[in-house]
Amino acid sequence: MVRRREICRLCDAGHLEQVLSLPPTPPANAFVKTPAPQEVFPQDLFRCRACGHVQLGAVVDAEVLFGDYVYASGTSPVFVRHFQSYADEVTRRFGLGAGDRVVEIGSNDGVLLRAFREKGLDVLGIDPARKIAAAATASGVETWPDFFTEATARQVVGKYGPAALVAANNCMAHIDDLAGVVRGVHAVLAPGGIFVMEVQYVVDMVRNGLWDMIYAEHVSYHAVGPLIPFFKRHGLGVFDVVPVPTHGGSIRVFVRAEPPFLERPEWDLKEEAWTSAVAFKRLRSRIDAASQRLRALLGDYKKGKAVIAGYGVPAKTTTLMYTMGLSSASIDYLVDDSPLKIGLRSPGLHIPVLAPSALLERPPQAVVIFAWNFAESIAKKIRDLFAARGLKAPDLIVPLPDPTVI
Repeated sequence: MVRRREICRLCDAGHLEQVLSLPPTPPANAFVKTPAPQEVFPQDLFRCRACGHVQLGAVVDAEVLFGDYVYASGTSPVFVRHFQSYADEVTRRFGLGAGDRVVEIGSNDGVLLRAFREKGLDVLGIDPARKIAAAATASGVETWPDFFTEATARQVVGKYGPAALVAANNCMAHIDDLAGVVRGVHAVLAPGGIFVMEVQYVVDMVRNGLWDMIYAEHVSYHAVGPLIPFFKRHGLGVFDVVPVPTHGGSIRVFVRAEPPFLERPEWDLKEEAWTSAVAFKRLRSRIDAASQRLRALLGDYKKGKAVIAGYGVPAKTTTLMYTMGLSSASIDYLVDDSPLKIGLRSPGLHIPVLAPSALLERPPQAVVIFAWNFAESIAKKIRDLFAARGLKAPDLIVPLPDPTVI
């Protein structure tokens, strides 16, 4: 179920140094119906001394993590708008139109592919989460319930022909065999085709103190510097990198087989010194200070017997709660907008996940916004919910990067 990776995922070097250790946790999306002991896995980060790539040392079996995945992008209006804009920009930039095919790796509920389909493109999703893939197909976005491999890519070409665009959004952090996936990308791309990957930027994670993105599903923490030689070894070239704001700071990396490459040489690779061992040591100090601050803040509420809820249960909530020392003693219940999570209990700590209406049924004195990347929209939703009943809204707490009452 779990194994230790001893070599770099990008360059195969064995020169790995541990740069951060967080408490072991269950898989971040391992929600359960009834409380029961759950296996925990190490959350130790290692940096390759040869190329600078950062990765988890422990690799949990992908079927355990993704077979019954409960995250759906389409439940977030913010992400729906993000992917609509993404489709607009990419279609316009590369002149995609009717007859062109887009293949998405890790397509989830098809929210991006739906935006491409509305522009007249042919679309196909590949995603191992069986229930989500079936739901996406039922909604009109054909999705194969499988992992993307070189063999899968050849099946796609055999049935539909090559793709003008292959997209991978936030899943290139999830994949252990990245070399196999990139070989598949090469096999499925049409001449002149483009591969676009969007992923959280490890520099922003460290620099901005957004460490709760570290969990078992995220086996890689990407920077631009290590990706350039990695793609080159597989006959592909990075020709542009664009910063995007999702997840507290991400990068959209554009790759193709034909030169010219590196159209954007002004990308500052010097800032990737933020992935050094020294930078991670500073991050460790910041984690400890933030944890102490949040526990003290919630402790003050609990002295008055306050009810405290959490809003949003993304995967990063598991890392945040374990690392910051939170439990059912500090958080009474969680609420989420996803019907896939409502009625379940959180991984390991088994805090009940309820519908947002629970905030009115059992009004809290404070709400911790665990989905901090959507803090603004969630805060408005909570305030509007209480205002509609003529009630005072609870205090709202954003836990990262530094716990703040807003």
